Amino acid sequence: MPDGSLLLLLSRLSEHTRHLIADPRCAVMVSGVAQTANPQTTPRVTITGVAEPVDDPPLKARYLAVHPYASLYADFGDFATWRIRPAAGNLVGGFARAFRLKASDLAPDGDLVAAILAAEAGILSHCNRDHPAALAAIAGEAGDWRMVTADVDGFDLALGERVLRTAWLEPVKDAEDVRRELVRMTKKSRDDNSR
Repeated sequence: MPDGSLLLLLSRLSEHTRHLIADPRCAVMVSGVAQTANPQTTPRVTITGVAEPVDDPPLKARYLAVHPYASLYADFGDFATWRIRPAAGNLVGGFARAFRLKASDLAPDGDLVAAILAAEAGILSHCNRDHPAALAAIAGEAGDWRMVTADVDGFDLALGERVLRTAWLEPVKDAEDVRRELVRMTKKSRDDNSR
């Protein structure tokens, strides 16, 4: 989520959902790729927080934009959208490199989040309508790639059920920053492909 929350689509038939209903405190670990054969070099972050079901159609639509395959079951009666608001985290950057994170370390600037959210529909519409070749260049593969989300940290491109997350070099503050970053990425992609 643009505000740093985590979204999940959960079935109440699942044991983990029953556990969250009984006690909404939870943790989610996201793992990167090991830098060597030693699995301890794998960067990873564990986020702790409180999970809650949310009946918010725009949040569900955002989830489905990034996880289009879930549309097959998202409207089943036992499924609901859940949000985890991060309270803290533990970042392991590799072997012997661990850091505790506060909620404020995990949350982006609220004013920037609001600015990009306000501009997001226009950004998506403009990029998908006027710059499909640039989006394919950024994706690194031909096809009808569509920008499906944009936020302060990056954006998601989708081609059918494939979704690629791409990060900005640094958080963006407005639509003009987004434009500059997309121009930079497009140029870099084309330069890389011409070598």
